[in-house]
Amino acid sequence: MTCFTHLTHLSRLTRLPALPRLPEPRLSSALLGATALELFVLTGRLIVYPFGLTSERGGTGPTGAGPPAATDPPTTATTVTAALPATPAATPPVVLLHGFIDNRSAFVVLRRALTRHGRHLASLNYSPLTRDVRTAAELLGRHVEEICARTGHGRVDIVGHSLGGLIARYYVQRLGGDRRVRTLVTLGTPHGGTAVAPGAGVHPIVRQMRGGSSVIEELRGPAPGCRTRFVSFWSELDQVMVPVETACVDHPDLDAVNVRVTGIGHLALPVHPTVAAAVREALEAPEAGEDDATAAGATSAA
Repeated sequence: MTCFTHLTHLSRLTRLPALPRLPEPRLSSALLGATALELFVLTGRLIVYPFGLTSERGGTGPTGAGPPAATDPPTTATTVTAALPATPAATPPVVLLHGFIDNRSAFVVLRRALTRHGRHLASLNYSPLTRDVRTAAELLGRHVEEICARTGHGRVDIVGHSLGGLIARYYVQRLGGDRRVRTLVTLGTPHGGTAVAPGAGVHPIVRQMRGGSSVIEELRGPAPGCRTRFVSFWSELDQVMVPVETACVDHPDLDAVNVRVTGIGHLALPVHPTVAAAVREALEAPEAGEDDATAAGATSAA
């Protein structure tokens, strides 16, 4: 399968309004606009970042169990959940997993879009000191088990931005997480490895995001019978994913659809309202056998 292969499932995504590709003479202006938006988003993220360092107050949905204490050590991942209306029994919880040197505040827009539709949310903060994707994936697995035990659901959905999506994919594909994860949505994740990796010589986990790393090569390996469906959002103006198609899931054993986003960059992916709406539709799409409809072709958003 390639980034543009016609794939099954997520037929409702095809109804999203798709903006036409910009002609070449206008590409530079589109890039300037996306860069300006990235700077705006970065400013906003710096403002809200401190609010994502601690656990949220309030209930955690159906079980009423309290969130972890805000005094958890910085090297320990923190699961936080929002106070939500009771969710339908068939609707799995959604785990939000942020990118490198970030926290749960990155999902402020997406959280609002999902909570309005009654989804139980759990945001996982992992430490910026985490040095290995495999270790982070194991920690994610333990938290998924805790979420399932607390909510009574057998499976969850995961939305991961950038590195968060890579961690979640490793958990699903290499640690048996497909038993627990129904749908994995990734936003600007370097599935094939990216050539842009600032600080790669300093931080080991950044090196693992580069093409040809041991983690990327492991994910290229066989994954027969993987039960998780993948939805990967990639942007043609993402300056962190080089080449941009590296943010697509390209694996013969995986049930995947890649959604092209136009006009925005890497940081804007988890906060753009149109992308948030498309993510919600992806999570609400029926699994194989639940609906006879199939996708008519490659999809676009934003």
